[in-house]
Order: sequence, then structure tokens, then C-alpha cells
Amino acid sequence: MHAVIESSTSPVARSRYLRSARTGPATTSSVALTELLVRIADEIGHDIDGRAPDGSSHPVLVLPLDDISALALARRRAELAPRFLLPEQTEEQLLRVADKAALARTCTALGLPHPRTELPTGADEAAAMAWSLGLPAVAKWSRPWLLPGGRGLRSTSIVGSLAEVRELYGRTPEAGSRLLLQELLPAGRDLDWFFHGYVDSAGRCATGATGRKERSWPDGAGLTAVGRWTANPAVDRAARELLDALGYRGVCDLDFRLDRSTGAYHLLDFNPRPGAQFRLFADSEGLDVVRAAHLDLTGRPVPPHSPAYGRRFVVENYAALSLVTSPRPRSAAGPGAARPGRTEFAWYAADDPVPALAMGLAWLSHLLRKALGAVSRRLRRGRARHPATLPAPARTTPDQLTQR
Repeated sequence: MHAVIESSTSPVARSRYLRSARTGPATTSSVALTELLVRIADEIGHDIDGRAPDGSSHPVLVLPLDDISALALARRRAELAPRFLLPEQTEEQLLRVADKAALARTCTALGLPHPRTELPTGADEAAAMAWSLGLPAVAKWSRPWLLPGGRGLRSTSIVGSLAEVRELYGRTPEAGSRLLLQELLPAGRDLDWFFHGYVDSAGRCATGATGRKERSWPDGAGLTAVGRWTANPAVDRAARELLDALGYRGVCDLDFRLDRSTGAYHLLDFNPRPGAQFRLFADSEGLDVVRAAHLDLTGRPVPPHSPAYGRRFVVENYAALSLVTSPRPRSAAGPGAARPGRTEFAWYAADDPVPALAMGLAWLSHLLRKALGAVSRRLRRGRARHPATLPAPARTTPDQLTQR
């Protein structure tokens, strides 16, 4: 296993199962990523004794873990194959679901429930559309992978006033893609669900399952902090029908939210790659969507996926933050309650504990910096409100006095 990571200090780089870890290219261009992958493949080939019968290097399986990598690989697939093993995807196919505005149009064309979405062309129109949708509303950047780092722009945010909407729309040039506004579906217990699947080269989705989001960060609208493998036939059927209609191939991660007023599950997001919680759906034999992709792309049969309902996946740091801010669980305990040994952690593993330790130290340092920054700001405000010396009061002359 070889990884391309954001930083050499990432806890991921500490895993004993990684043969090597390299930082990604400085730019987001598909050319730079392709060149890096070719160099890595050459190095891997030199490390492996023996070659294929025709004397060529063994092919390398590439698994993108973010949207920009998935799109770049699809764009360069023709020149990367057969050196690299990749599902049959085109950039145009992926943009239909990865681009948030295109996803709304795709859902409308296929009759799939999706939150009411508006695409403003000006700040005033954005404010009018937000008012029509109802505040608070959801604001999303159509292509979040284009957002610049360090500018405070988030891929999704909740806007509660027309001034916020206008201000956010004004940042469109630096965001790199269009701003869209969506109706906010009410959050609540047992409303948030997700589907992970792998569609093989023959168009079959034998490895696919639904899960319930029990905790998220930020609470009620963020990534999964605690998830449980739970059967949901309606979500499963909607996801598979969409994959069939799109002719999709490869790994996917879909998010749904139930609208209690209509009883419909609305598709909120479609990620053309593994989701962060894909290991939730590892069955008793260890089969998950990534292993299914490996088996299929190397020409081997994918065995049936055995449900392990009740299995939980916990992201330790985000679960702790969610628990602190919202102690009340977001889902009711049911027949799929966890049993001993059926919880998998995102970071901790008994046979590979160093990444969890590195993550814990990194988060402790992060929280300490935030706490010190908050204390420093409070002290500065205190000094501004209570200066050490006050100017003497101005003397009042009789001419300045007025009768009360």
C-alpha cells in the first residue's frame, strides 16, 4: 500500500501497513497528478521482483479518496491505462454527480427527490431566492474542490440572514464556482442515511449497503462521526436505481435525508469515491467496497456481501466533539444495537496503534492552540475596556451649562 497525502506529518503516514507515503503535487492539475502517479508506479515496479509474462510492469490499482483526484483520474484514464487499474469512468459522468448544481439537475431529470435548489446570478437575486426558500437555507459551492485554502470558505454552510447571503455571493470570484442555495430540510433523529457501493465492470452492485448517521460534526449537518450499519430498503432501492440510470462504475458514497412531511428520502450528496466511513460496511470476511474494487479490477470474482447489521463505525475525535456539543443521541436505539466487538474505530486499531496516537497528539495540540488564542483575545479585549490610565475629565465652563 502506497499513499499520496496532504502532509508528511499526517497521522496516516504512521501506519505500519503503508509501504510509502508521499505528499501530493503543489497544484491541483490532472497533469501534475498523472506525472506523480507514473513516478510512483515506476518506483513500485523497481521494488517488486519479477514482472508480467510479457516483460511489462505489473499494473497498479489507484483509488482516489477525494473528488478532485477522482475527476483527474477520469480525465486521464485513456493515457493511464493499462499501466493503472481504474473503473470505466469519464470526467463528464462524474461531473453529473460531483458538481452540486449538476446533481440537482440530474435528480430533477430522473425524478429523484432532492432539496429545492436555486442558482442565483447576482447578489440581489440570491437574497430573493433565499427568502423564497425560507431562512435559514443551505448555501453550497457547486465545485467545492476548487475552493482556495486558508480563505475561510466552506463547501457547505447554513445562512440565516439575507446579509449573509449577499456577502457569500460576493465571494464567488475567489470560490471558483457558482453558489447555489437549497431548502434546508429539518434535521432530527433517524433522518440522515448513507449508501456505500461498488459497481463492477459488468454494471452489478453486489457490494452495497445502507447506514444510519447517529452523530455528525458539525452537529446535524456535517460528516459522519458515528454511523451504524442498518437496513433501509427505500434508500437502498433509490441508490441502486440512480446508479443504474447513470450507468455508473466504481465506488460511490451517497447521502440522504428523510423529509418527514412527505416521507421521501432526498439525495443530498453523491461522492464518486469511497466515503470516510466505508469501513463500516466490512462484512465478517473483511469484504468492503475497496476490496471489491480490488478483486473486480484484477479480474477476480467478488463474493456476495454478507450483512452485519448493528456494526458501528466511530470517528473518535469528531464523535467526542459531537458528544460535548450535543449529548442527546440523534438516533433512537433499535434492534440493531451494537454488540461487543462490532464497533470499528476510524483511527485506533490494536495491531496498528501509532496513527491513533499521532492523531490524538495532533488534536491535543490543535485544541491547545485554539484555547490559548481564545484566552489571548479575551485578555486583549479586557485591556481595551479597562485602560490603565484614563484622561482627565474636561473642565466645564459656565457658558457650556444648559438648563434642565
